Amino acid sequence: MVKIKTKRERIKFASDNVTGACPEVLDSILKANDGDSAPYGNDDLSKILQEKFSKIFEKEVVVYPTASGTAANALALSALTPVFGNIYCHKLSHINTDECGAPEFYTGGAKLVTLNGIDGKITPKELSESIGGIGVVHHTQPSVVSITQLCETGEAYQLDEIKEISDTAHKHNLKMHMDGARFANALVSLGATPAEMTWKSGIDVLSFGATKNGCMAAEAIIFFKPELVGNLSFLMKRAGHLLSKMRFVSAQLDAYISNDVWLKNAKHANKMGKKLSEGLNANPKIELAYPTHANEVFVKFPRPIIEHLNSEGYKMNEEELDGKAVRLVTAWNTEESDVDQLLETISKKTN
Repeated sequence: MVKIKTKRERIKFASDNVTGACPEVLDSILKANDGDSAPYGNDDLSKILQEKFSKIFEKEVVVYPTASGTAANALALSALTPVFGNIYCHKLSHINTDECGAPEFYTGGAKLVTLNGIDGKITPKELSESIGGIGVVHHTQPSVVSITQLCETGEAYQLDEIKEISDTAHKHNLKMHMDGARFANALVSLGATPAEMTWKSGIDVLSFGATKNGCMAAEAIIFFKPELVGNLSFLMKRAGHLLSKMRFVSAQLDAYISNDVWLKNAKHANKMGKKLSEGLNANPKIELAYPTHANEVFVKFPRPIIEHLNSEGYKMNEEELDGKAVRLVTAWNTEESDVDQLLETISKKTN
């Protein structure tokens, strides 16, 4: 029997946020619901996370589960940045364009200093040239550098790029934060280990993303240097992110990082991203805006194709990169038939 795709189902290429939770995560929530458990992160599942993440990252880490990526980023930055500090980031970064001032709010007024970078990535040279005013009372003080992995153009920072940026930051006594909203997708794309892509390359604190790759609502703040935790526990409580039933977030993360579920999901999403990218690139009337490193495909569509896809029920996100490209995203549950159908729909309009 041929499954007919409805217009509602076709929204999936709009983002990997439109997906449901994977079976392993749903099962973990049901199991966590059985019986009573200590509140506020004192449950067994939350405590086990420290050990499991430490094993994954090959060193002792401190883990704080959160329910959203915005909370993870803003709270992580609030632990690293004084109220008079500044945070260097790419101008397209999520913390600058899509978090409604949360980093500024949670830090108590720290300033985001945006960099132009190249293709969504900041560069060590521009960063070094932008750092100034250290010790000058009239200026906000350089405090943190934040990079996004994958970056906002769908590309992955290579290990040597992360290391060079980290070296520049640490040379000026700045901390390094990584927004890992698509951490797993970047990891499998690079073929690196979690340790290699983070603390071994100079990352001090990671916002570990999971919601986009199979969780219902679960992220984590991971500190590779315990001395940087500071007052985060109090900051989380004050911000309303110390959840009384934290076990339901921890259960998701536990299932996600167990049995390589997170890597399996990311590999599949990336495979579908590659299939979609290659199919689009084979069409002479279509141009890719950026190389496809993982599960995000940025493409320049002629206006008739965009209108055709919208009429067929596909939600075309034209807000990306100031309207210069449309973003299509594959996910852990994207089927090959979904990609085939999208490519066929486009082909009918271009032939």
